[in-house]
Amino acid sequence: MATVKRVLVTPEAKKVIDQLSKQHGKLVFHQSGGCCDGSSPMCFKEGTFRIGSSDVRLGEIAGCPFYMSRSQFEYWKHTQLTVDVVKGRGASFSLEIPLGVRFVIRSRLFTEEEFARLEPIQNG
Repeated sequence: MATVKRVLVTPEAKKVIDQLSKQHGKLVFHQSGGCCDGSSPMCFKEGTFRIGSSDVRLGEIAGCPFYMSRSQFEYWKHTQLTVDVVKGRGASFSLEIPLGVRFVIRSRLFTEEEFARLEPIQNG
């Protein structure tokens, strides 16, 4: 049986990520824990945001690693996250903000069967 991904991306968000990758190079995502723009996924040029030992890697979206703090992961570990994009400017340092859009998280609870087949997390 195939593993179940912890984080997904919508086609619309992937288009924005592809555009940002062409402009900035390799990118990394970190799920904000309430700072700045609430709990929005933040997109950074690789190397400009420090991933620490208290972060976990949930997976990859559009070729970009996706991290979250371990303490926040404890609240989200039962949910599948989907990165989407909406029009409007967020109040963050995320790279998409100058484009007039912002990334948002949509979530749903895993079923018991899915939870048993989750992709393993990795330490930051």
